[in-house]
Amino acid sequence: MPIRLKPISRRDFLRRSLIACLGGALAPRLFAATRRTDADSWALLADTHVAADLATVSREVNMAANLRAVVADVLALSRKPAGAFIVGDLAFSKGEAGDYQSALGLVAPLRADGVPLTLALGNHDDRQNFFDAITSSERAATPVQDRQVALIRGERANWLVLDSLEKTLQTPGLLGESQLDWLTKTLDANKRKPAVVLVHHNPGQAGNIAGLKDTEALLGILRPRKQVKAWIFGHTHAWGCRQDESGLHLVNLPPVAYAFKAGNPSGWIHATLTSRAMKLELRCVDQSHPQHGEKVELKWRK
Repeated sequence: MPIRLKPISRRDFLRRSLIACLGGALAPRLFAATRRTDADSWALLADTHVAADLATVSREVNMAANLRAVVADVLALSRKPAGAFIVGDLAFSKGEAGDYQSALGLVAPLRADGVPLTLALGNHDDRQNFFDAITSSERAATPVQDRQVALIRGERANWLVLDSLEKTLQTPGLLGESQLDWLTKTLDANKRKPAVVLVHHNPGQAGNIAGLKDTEALLGILRPRKQVKAWIFGHTHAWGCRQDESGLHLVNLPPVAYAFKAGNPSGWIHATLTSRAMKLELRCVDQSHPQHGEKVELKWRK
């Protein structure tokens, strides 16, 4: 069932904030002024790994504290983004029900500020626990049975969210035939606007079983459809961008939670769309990190 969390009322925000211990810290600033929305601005997050117990620490990182910092940074933008995405691995390890309750509380300030939030699933998520955590009013008819997929229409680009969770706690991911069919039909029905595809898993490579199992099938759809400009993913906990031989951009989002390699940044990406490109700015949790504020421009292939 595709989930796009809509803005919430102040009352509901305060209720969720108490659960996530956020109300005292963010509520006054959040409602002090109303920001205008920038239709070309988007917040890209991945790998939050929030645990039910907000004090949980892994790899010397408190994941809840990192997500709080990221949410505060998004709220500090002079204009609010048109939307935000979390590209998989919302939950700490095996997608327990309490993980999603905590995560929803932590992102409630974004929703209260009027920022729609679209969630994807990764290999540390549990699909049923995720669906159970979302109220029925926040679900829409699913275009692909039992998969979290969505088409988000932006002013300058369409965003297509896919679900690569095959099995919880299994490292590689899989889209499957029905989801690839939906993607093909959706892209072919929306040829006139640039498209960006978001999947939790990274492109798989020969000899490496950690990424997306049906990478070649996905690339077989994306590469010849020139309106597709980028495949954005998480999973590897390592920020980076490259372009393949077809001109398709491959963007590896930084983790909100923890990096696997010491010295790599944790944080989020502020994406700004233009008519011919997407500009990415790395926003680090640790704003003293040497890469904080790093900017990359992805020029669209023709």
